[in-house]
Amino acid sequence: MRVSVPTIPHTITTSGIPRRTISPAAAVERIADFLAPGNVTLLTGAGVSVASGIRAYRGKDGRYMNPNYQPIFYHELVDESEKGFAFRQRYWLRSYLGYPPVRDALPNTSHYALAALQFTSYIPHLITQNVDGLHHKAIAHLWEPHRIREHTLELHGTLHRVHCKRGHVVPRDIFQDWLSASNPQWKAFVDNLERTGQKPRTNPDGDVELEGVSYADFVVPACPECMLEGERNSVHKPEVIFFGESIPGQMKDRSFSDVERSGRVFVLGTTLATYSAFRLVKRALELRKPVLLLNVGPTRADELPGVEKLEISSSLVLRDAVRALLGSQASQDPTIVHLLQSGIHEPPPEDHNIISNETST
Repeated sequence: MRVSVPTIPHTITTSGIPRRTISPAAAVERIADFLAPGNVTLLTGAGVSVASGIRAYRGKDGRYMNPNYQPIFYHELVDESEKGFAFRQRYWLRSYLGYPPVRDALPNTSHYALAALQFTSYIPHLITQNVDGLHHKAIAHLWEPHRIREHTLELHGTLHRVHCKRGHVVPRDIFQDWLSASNPQWKAFVDNLERTGQKPRTNPDGDVELEGVSYADFVVPACPECMLEGERNSVHKPEVIFFGESIPGQMKDRSFSDVERSGRVFVLGTTLATYSAFRLVKRALELRKPVLLLNVGPTRADELPGVEKLEISSSLVLRDAVRALLGSQASQDPTIVHLLQSGIHEPPPEDHNIISNETST
């Protein structure tokens, strides 16, 4: 399965069908009732991380908020020709600037509410399209890394690790240090951003919007491990599934297994424009499993019979839904109390900076 640039059918985004609004109180009751039987597989998307300051790709109308969005495809990133070298300069400069806001983002109230559902075993399987690692952060103080990996599947990978074309893996923070050492002028620029509290307009994949910036002088460092083995290699890739790249078979099989072993599927904060996620909903429907979708704006599943949709933001209702579901445990269990009192709510302003040539020199 290759990941292509996600789209929502034009008939959905232009249908003009009024949204079926629901009150927070009614949404809380419906979500709690849906989750009550347990054994729920959760599928999340970029909308869950908006309250953590990470912008979603699409707005409430289902269209890209950045109409000039031009992702780099997998074959472009790994191309070893001169053209591929230029693509990697573009990708890594933009990602170098965009990664710190993603790295420093904190889980929001929805992440912690979902962590409470994981901790109480209502959600044994969580599948996320997000590469920001915020689901992991929300439960990291309760579960060991191996247990988090066992119950949380990052369908599209993670920004927090990088590997070279020969398979050497390095934590992203170390790779950021390599980029800083190779590009002191851009390191100074990043330091200035952090000093002034400015944040570039960053997509969920860590890519930033740049205007009038030359990529020609940006240095992508060679892999030190390859150098020790007598090879010079500067072809690096984050452990993210790029457009045009195949999702590993093992990951695909696990995602289907998580859906098939569940009693029902809860879909949260995603337009399902990416087929790798949309096909999981279709599989659940084929198996006649109940599907509840919570999202603001149109989604690819809006016309699918069997999908129940609530048009409301998770940040408005999810914590209260978990409290309603857990009853006295939500007020008496110290761990649950802490989780339901945790999380930020800091959505990004609509006027995030677009870096231009003037601001980078």
